[in-house]
Amino acid sequence: MPSGQRAQWKGFLKFGEVSCGVALYTAASTSERITFNTINKATGNRVNRIFIDSETEDPVPKEAQTKGFEIENGQYIIIDPEEISAAIPESNKTLEIEAFIPCSDVDDVYFDKPYYLTPDKIGGDAFAALRDAMKKSMVAAIARTVLFRRMRTVLIRPHGKGLIASTLNYDYEVRSSEKAFEEMPKLKIQGEMLDLAKHIISTKKGEFDPATFDDRYEAALADLVKAKLEGKSLPKPKKVQVSKPNDLLAALRESAGMMKAAADKPKRTAANANQGTGRQRAARGAAVKSAASKAAPQRKAS
Repeated sequence: MPSGQRAQWKGFLKFGEVSCGVALYTAASTSERITFNTINKATGNRVNRIFIDSETEDPVPKEAQTKGFEIENGQYIIIDPEEISAAIPESNKTLEIEAFIPCSDVDDVYFDKPYYLTPDKIGGDAFAALRDAMKKSMVAAIARTVLFRRMRTVLIRPHGKGLIASTLNYDYEVRSSEKAFEEMPKLKIQGEMLDLAKHIISTKKGEFDPATFDDRYEAALADLVKAKLEGKSLPKPKKVQVSKPNDLLAALRESAGMMKAAADKPKRTAANANQGTGRQRAARGAAVKSAASKAAPQRKAS
């Protein structure tokens, strides 16, 4: 058991005829985020939430509240909490693996919440055997069980010394990407614009290291709270200027570190504007790499 952390769920992991005791621990938490209370401006006191009747505007105590499903405008089917509890599938506390699939088969749009899956005091050998076999076979496992009063599909993958179990969204919960992109115009970028974009990508290649990414929103909130305590005001952020179509090529050239190099060269005819010798292209690439290496420490420091 991780120190200072309580298991969110305990049960059994079953694959074939083999089973072992396991526990789920929250892998990501928002408990460290800055939170605010709602305050009455006039008195400075904290505001409490009160449920009121939408028609009479009278307060409704908790014991008088129930659930309802709207069938028409203002017409509801009343459903008691006991009826909801009876409809929840009975949990057998077993994560039963239904199939092993390639790790890349699940689109990450289906990922919901991650949990660390650890072995219980007994069954460590079976757990380790499954973990190592999955690593060597480069597969993930699909399992189903009742978690937190709902039937959930879970993707299980090897992770460090243990496994990580990610609950998955159901297909009906994931919105269609076709609808999201239906108004996007059909554009085909080619020529110098595409080459510059590819060049910028090549000069900024790196590796994912979550430790290097700071939560700027949380940092800004912390600075705001500190400034308010000290009676100071924070500078207003500069507005981001969106690149216009007629300025896009110039912005790409500047991003690639080529603007200055282009200004130093003698003007050529339009027919030869996009041409150059291999030596010139190599010089431009070297200049861009040099600029990128000089800017890298600054980006890291910020």
